[in-house]
This record gives sequence, structure tokens and C-alpha cells, in this order.
Amino acid sequence: MLIGLIGGSGLYEIEGLKITREVSISTPYGEPSSAYKIGSIEGREIVFLPRHGIPHKIPPQKINYRANIWGFRSLGIERIISVSAVGGISRDMSPGNIVLLDQIIDMTSGTRIATFYDEDAVIHVDLTEPYCLEMRDFLIKSSRDIGLSIKTAGTYICVNGPRLETSKEIQFFSLIGADVVGMTAMPEISLAREVEICMAGISVVTNYAAGISGSKLTATEVVETMKGSMEGIKSLLKEAIVQIPPVRLCPCKDALKDARF
Repeated sequence: MLIGLIGGSGLYEIEGLKITREVSISTPYGEPSSAYKIGSIEGREIVFLPRHGIPHKIPPQKINYRANIWGFRSLGIERIISVSAVGGISRDMSPGNIVLLDQIIDMTSGTRIATFYDEDAVIHVDLTEPYCLEMRDFLIKSSRDIGLSIKTAGTYICVNGPRLETSKEIQFFSLIGADVVGMTAMPEISLAREVEICMAGISVVTNYAAGISGSKLTATEVVETMKGSMEGIKSLLKEAIVQIPPVRLCPCKDALKDARF
């Protein structure tokens, strides 16, 4: 069983994770963000990809999401845990909170290539539950086993970036049910579903979104808060990776069944 991790460079410093090699992959969709780092935790093989490259240089609207996901597929990955930084919209989403996402609203539609099937086939995958329910269950159980407090549900609204949002945009996002805002979850999720890869999303609330705290938003705040929450995320990942069973029982593995038009 192979598990993929997408996130910042600090993730491959998990205690017990030994990086053994790097693999560079060329895909039909271009180059992924970086070489894939391959290692293991207690016998479970992990494949890690820094979403923004190393160093952090690729802005969210220029990430080659298709190449990234296709690269994981080429390596035999069946499950991906995606880690990201977000702004808190709901009042109970405070800086430092770790959120296990369960829903998403896509505001990037039309600005990013969001499918592998744009030429020779028409595929409509079901995204009613965008995040794998089976993986969510194991992550919730793992958080409880290690005594880590997390938000067990949250709706992520994905914007194009790279600018941050206006206060009125955040007010609108709140009205349509968004709990947190970020720039990278789509089309990662829809692309993963199209190749029948399970996806789980873990977000760190790094700041209150525009207009909520009354303060200016800064990238420095995002980086510092993310660093402060990283140890909890690493502990959660280590526990979950050991617990997740090798055989998938979720519907993600059959996403293309009855999806072809």
C-alpha cells in the first residue's frame, strides 16, 4: 500500500519517516511541482510532493495540478492526504485549529484545467462526498488515539488567488456555507477522483479571513501559525498512516463506474 502526501516541505520531517530516494516524473500534462520524495514509516511506504515546489516558488494559480495527480497515479498511489493552510471564516475556526475537511465549494471553475477527460471521453465523476469517507474515519480515530484536538468537519471554499480576499467576498462565502478559505484544494480533489484515488484534506487555520479580525492579513502570519501547528499534524499523519488498512472499501476506488457518458 502506498500513501501520498501533498503539502509544505516540513512534512517529510515526520519522526520515523525515512526518505530513501527521489523520483522525477514526466507526465502527459507536463512537469509536477517537484520530484517525488519516497520513504517509509513503520513499513508503510510514503510518497511526498511539495505542492509549491522546493523552494516554495509556484503560486497556487500556476500549480500543475494534473501533472501532480498523474504523477502519484503513475507511482501506484491509491490514497492521498493533502495538507494546506487556510483562512478561518466561521467564528469557531480560529488560528491554530486543525480541520479535517468534509466539503468544498469551487470558485476556480473556468480558470484552471480541472479534468483529465477534455478530449477523447466525456466523464462525469460523482463528487457528492469529495473527501474519502473511509479515510476521514481513520483520521478522526487517529486524532482521538493521540489526544489531538481537531475540527472533524469543515467546508473549504477554493479561490484562484494569488491575492487574498476582500471582506465582502468573505461575507459572501460565509453566507453560502464556507468555513475556511484557501487556494489549492481544487482541482486536486476532482482530479484525484477521476483516477480513482482517495483524498483526505487536512487544513490549518493560519489566520482569520479578511474583515473578521479587523487586522491586515500577512503572509508572515500564515507561515508562523503553520509552523506552530506542524507538530500536531505530523503526529496525526504518523498515527493515521499506520492505521489505514491496505484494502480500500470506499466508493472512491470505483469512481469511474457509470461515469462515462
